[in-house]
Amino acid sequence: MPYLFDLPPVPALPVEGDASLFPVRRIFCVGRNYAAHAAEMGAEVDREAPWYFTKSAHAVCPSGAEIAIPRGTQECHYEIELVVALCAAVAPDNPMAAVFGYGCGIDLTRRDLQAAAKAARRPWDTGKDFDNAAILGPLTPGPAWRETGDPSIWLDHNGARVQQGRLSDMVWSVPELLVHLAGLYDLCAGDLIMTGTPAGVGPVAPGSHLTGGVTGLSPVHVTFRMR
Repeated sequence: MPYLFDLPPVPALPVEGDASLFPVRRIFCVGRNYAAHAAEMGAEVDREAPWYFTKSAHAVCPSGAEIAIPRGTQECHYEIELVVALCAAVAPDNPMAAVFGYGCGIDLTRRDLQAAAKAARRPWDTGKDFDNAAILGPLTPGPAWRETGDPSIWLDHNGARVQQGRLSDMVWSVPELLVHLAGLYDLCAGDLIMTGTPAGVGPVAPGSHLTGGVTGLSPVHVTFRMR
């Protein structure tokens, strides 16, 4: 049976060393997974269990793009994150077997809208899920990512280092996140998990250029222009 209209193509990410693309199904984001970032937001880490918000797959923006400052906000913030890409369902006894690979991502936040939603005890959707809100770099397959010591995570704004941390600073590790999230959703191939951001988040403006990275992974880049 034909559809009434055509839908946009499935969002997809390039894969290092592979001509095939990784199709994106869903994006889960981990809140307050770095204690220093939670503190700068005036909050504390919930150490009883991780918690999440989501972004639509159509929030995906490829690394290297030039995009307009998001509409509806006077305070759009950057947040660098490690991205975990899944290729299978998660088994509680071996969660890492479901991991296809890793990448770098920038979670954009309409901070003023998020703050207003928090104050009114309303959902954050308009603050977190919008066009180009998930800027994602190429994925590196898991076996190809050889961690050296404790990988660092960082972001530069117009050449100045504004975020710096280590993956060991995460309150909840990748295996812990996978097991917990799999208890809430049927995770499967195409799902992405953005694992949280270190301290140092801040606003972008027309002309802002962001470059972020994690040791051993392809960096992520984006430039902003006036709408």
